Amino acid sequence: MRMLMRRLPALGRVMVLLPVLASPAASAASADDLLDLAAFRGQVVYVDFWASWSAPCRRSFPWMSRMQGELGPDGFVVIAVNVDHVHADAERFLQDHIPRFGIVFDPDGLLAGKFGVKAIPTSFLIDRSGQIQWRHEGFQPGDRETLARQIRSLVLAH
Repeated sequence: MRMLMRRLPALGRVMVLLPVLASPAASAASADDLLDLAAFRGQVVYVDFWASWSAPCRRSFPWMSRMQGELGPDGFVVIAVNVDHVHADAERFLQDHIPRFGIVFDPDGLLAGKFGVKAIPTSFLIDRSGQIQWRHEGFQPGDRETLARQIRSLVLAH
């Protein structure tokens, strides 16, 4: 599989796009070094905290790719934050579940701590002005429609 890495300033040191795998970032001084949400003002952002060992995360990745593809042109961005301590575990997961959205590696839990994440997966829906509008823990097949309605209501409201 061909790998392509692209870096975007808004995501600090690491951003993974379309079938891309990246090395873990060097130790970040702060959560803001990993992800600068202010750079996404004007867009609706879905931030999802995930780990390679999580069965719900395996179910959420295809759904997040579909949502990114459907609503990306309207200003929707998915950023999945990996919290695995062992980067090789995340790489194996990403080879099996190729994302169509950005990936940030947070092995030290800086972003997870900033967001108050207690369970995996946990996702946050952030509006165009940068305010968290919704928080959701877990991911079950029945969650898809509820999450999609929440996302569409913010994306299509502009």
